[in-house]
Amino acid sequence: MKRNVLIIGAGGVGQVVAHKCAQHNDVLGDIHLASRSIEKCEAILRSVREKRSLKTGGRLVGHALDALDVERTAQLIRDTGAEIVINVGSAFLNMSVLSACIATGAAYIDTAIHEDPLKICETPPWYGNYEWKRQAACAGAGITAILGAGFDPGVVNAYAALARDEYFDKIDSIDIVDVNAGDHGRYFATNFDPEINFREFTGQVWSWQKGEWTANKMFEVSKKWDLPVVGNRTTYLTGHDEIHSLSKNLDVPNVRFWMGFGERYINVFTVLRNLGLLSEQPVKTAEGLEVVPLKVVKAVLPDPSSLAPDYAGKTCIGDVVKGVKDGQKREVFIYNVADHEEAYAEVGSQAISYTAGAPAAAAAILVAKGDWDARKMVNVEELAPRPFLRLLDQMGLPTRIRDAEGDRPLSFEDKPATAATRAAEPALAG
Repeated sequence: MKRNVLIIGAGGVGQVVAHKCAQHNDVLGDIHLASRSIEKCEAILRSVREKRSLKTGGRLVGHALDALDVERTAQLIRDTGAEIVINVGSAFLNMSVLSACIATGAAYIDTAIHEDPLKICETPPWYGNYEWKRQAACAGAGITAILGAGFDPGVVNAYAALARDEYFDKIDSIDIVDVNAGDHGRYFATNFDPEINFREFTGQVWSWQKGEWTANKMFEVSKKWDLPVVGNRTTYLTGHDEIHSLSKNLDVPNVRFWMGFGERYINVFTVLRNLGLLSEQPVKTAEGLEVVPLKVVKAVLPDPSSLAPDYAGKTCIGDVVKGVKDGQKREVFIYNVADHEEAYAEVGSQAISYTAGAPAAAAAILVAKGDWDARKMVNVEELAPRPFLRLLDQMGLPTRIRDAEGDRPLSFEDKPATAATRAAEPALAG
C-alpha cells in the first residue's frame, strides 16, 4: 500500500481534495498541502479541522512551494514521505510536478491536461504534446501516473468505460454534456481559474467526428438536451481534455463535449475577446509596463472559491452514449447531479470544485489500496471503472443511469437490479 499524500494547489478544488483525503486518512495517512501561498494552505487546513473532517488522528501540514521548481517539489515529496501526489494546481504545473514524481517514485494524479502559458488549443491530441511523451519514463520507473482524474475529464471517462464494458457491443457516439444550473449571484464570474477557463474557449473547438479531428469556432454549434433535474438546456460544442484520450483509447468514431453557457457569459466573453483582453501574449502599456491581458482579467474577476457561500442550484454532468447491444440500437445517459449548497455545507466549496476534487481523492484511495496502482501512465478509461464509481457513490457523487428502462441509480449489487426493484426506487429529487 502507498501512504501519505501531498496535495499541490490551494484553490477551491484543493479545498475539496483536502477534506476528502482527511475523511479517509485512515487509508491515506499524513496529508500535506502545498501552494505558493501558505496563507491559502492554512485557511484550508483550518476548514478541515473546523468541520472535523479528519477520520482519525494524523498529520495535517501546509507548505509554501513554487511547484514549477522540480527540485524543490521533489525535495518536499521526500521530506513529507508522500507516496501519492495529487496535483490540483494550475494546468501549467503538470509537467514539473510529474517530473518530480518520476524522480522520487511517488504516484502522480491530476485533473486536467498540461498547458503551455504561451500556447492555446495546440494540435490534437493534446495529451500527445506533453504527458504522453513521458509514458516510457513512467513505465520504466514503475511510476503510477493517472491523468485527468477529476469529473470531466475523469468520471466521464469512467462512464465511457462502463458503457463499453457493460451496456454496448458497439458504440457509435459519446456526447459528454456538462450543465451548471446554479446561480452565485455575481454579475460575472468563472467557476474555476479564469485564466484556464477562458483559454479553453478562445481557440479552435476540437471534436472527434467520423474518426477524425474536426475544428469549429466557439459558440458555432449548439444543441439542446433534456436533462434530469436541470431540465431543457442549450449547450455548445466545446473542445475538452477527455476527447483527446477517449478518441485514442476507445474505438468510437464520434466523441464530443457539450457545455452549457448563459447569455451573459457569452456576451461578456465575446466583448473581452473582441477587445483583445483574453490574449495570453504579453503587451506593453503606454507607461512601458509589460502585462498579459488575460492575467489582468483574471486579477479583477472574483476568486472562484469566493463564490461558494452564495451558490445555489445543481449541476448535471454525464455521457450520452449511443450504439448497439445484442443487435438492437441503444441509448444510455450515465450521469451525476451535484448540489452547490450541499457541497458548501460539507466542505466549504461550490459543486464545480466538489465534482473535480472528490474524484481526485477517490483515485488516491484506489492507488493507496492497490486497485489503481498501475505502475505506468494511464488515463481513467484505461482503469476498471466500477471500483472508482462505487467509491464515489460513497463519497457524495452517485452515478445514475437513464435509458429505455427508466432512470435509476447505478447498481453495485453482485446481480443487476431487476425491473421490480427499479420500480420500487424513489424518484430522483428535483
